[in-house]
Parts: sequence; structure tokens; C-alpha cells
Amino acid sequence: MIELSIAGGVAEIVLNAPHKLNALDGAALAELSQAYDDAAAAATLAAGSPGGVRALLLRGAGRAFCAGRDIAGIEAATDDVSGYLDGLLAPLLRKMSHFPAPTFAAAQGACLGVGLGLLIATDVVYVAESAKIGSPFGNLGATLDSGGHWLFTERLGAHRTLDLIYTSDLINGTEAVAAGLFSRAMPGEELLDFTRAAAAKAATGPTQAFIASKTLVAAIREQRLGLWDAVVLENTAQAELSKTADYAEGFDAFTAKRKPGFTGR
Repeated sequence: MIELSIAGGVAEIVLNAPHKLNALDGAALAELSQAYDDAAAAATLAAGSPGGVRALLLRGAGRAFCAGRDIAGIEAATDDVSGYLDGLLAPLLRKMSHFPAPTFAAAQGACLGVGLGLLIATDVVYVAESAKIGSPFGNLGATLDSGGHWLFTERLGAHRTLDLIYTSDLINGTEAVAAGLFSRAMPGEELLDFTRAAAAKAATGPTQAFIASKTLVAAIREQRLGLWDAVVLENTAQAELSKTADYAEGFDAFTAKRKPGFTGR
């Protein structure tokens, strides 16, 4: 159910099981993990090589991005929850968050459970205005997982987080963006084209500089860095970038008043 294609420097990964709203079982998680491995391997190719990857786009086919875990046929009494979450999902989310290029997601319809986790692990998320986001786990006698507690508490605060969890109410994409959960919301018919254009633009940019910013943002968020600690990291990153070909190209292009031709090196 997982499809990977590479063109124009962009890897596009598709969750393609629309008949079940792209819900993911263990086998699908393993497929998705392999797709990210394959895309990451392509990201290490020499600049300009056929199949080289400098950005990634994740999307779901059909009317939903991902409705969560596929629990069809699973018996609660024998369910290996730890094997699914700790053994498969958590390593995948870490892998996604450390992908060596900018990553984008286009999300429509249901973005729940594991689907929400996939979005949390993506750098930039664009959602359809009608997307559905929240925590319906109370209906299953379960709790929000896949990093959902972290995202909601950080962006919405404790009261709103527990409100969504206790009521199982869902918010739409417009509300989610207004609350700071994701980057932009737009009509569903515009979503894929917009996200593809953004990924394509990033794929022509200074990839190493983007990776440096990705690393800095992760450090600021995860280590709760203050201003001056962040400045130290920025200065170190800038000094390293000054040794790259794209840094030199950027300076040359600025001086010559032309558009830079970045290679990702």
C-alpha cells in the first residue's frame, strides 16, 4: 500500500489504501519505513545524479490522509501494542524526523492516531480546510499516542488538550492551523498542487543550509534552548556552511545580481 516515486529531486511517498482510509497495520509501517530508507539513500547521491533526492512529500490517496492504526482482525486480548508502537512506529517516526532533506506533507480528511504522528514527524504540514484532527481514542478505551499528547499540549495547552481527549471532538484543518498545530490550510482541491510546488522549490534550494535549520529547530524545541544558546548553535552552523559550494554560489549570485544555482552541496 506504500508507493515511492522520485522525480525532479523530490521523493513522493503515497499511503495508497483509500478503501480503508490509509489505516496502517504493522506490515504497512514496515513498508513505509523501507520507503523512507530508499528515499534517504537517494538523498546521498551526488548532486545532479539521476534519482537524487533533495526534498520529500508524504500524502495519502483518496479522501483521507491516514485514519490511524488498522485494527481489523486484531483481538484486544492478544494485541501486541508494544510491538506495534515501540517496535515499529516510534523508530519510523524518529527516522522521518531525521530525514536528510526538507520534508512536506499534504493532509486531507482524517489525520488521526498514527496519521497524526506521521504529520508530527514531518517538517512542514499543509492541510485541507476540511481535514479532521483530534483524539477519538476515548471511544476505544485507549489513549492518544504517536506523539499526539506532546503536540496538543505544546500548541494548545493542557485544558484544550484534555477537552479534545475527553470529548473525542475533532477540529478541522482551518482550526488546527489557527491554533498553531500545522503550517497552512487551504481548499482540498488546491492542497496537492500547492504542496508539490513547495517541495519542488525546496529541492532547488541550499539543501545543507536547510538541514542545518532543521537541526537547529529540533534542538531549540527538544532542549528548550534559550536565546543565547541558540545563537551559539546558529553561529557554529553558519561557520560550517561557509565551507559549502552553495554558500559560495549564493555569495557569487548576489554579487552578480543573478539567481543562484544551488546544487545541495
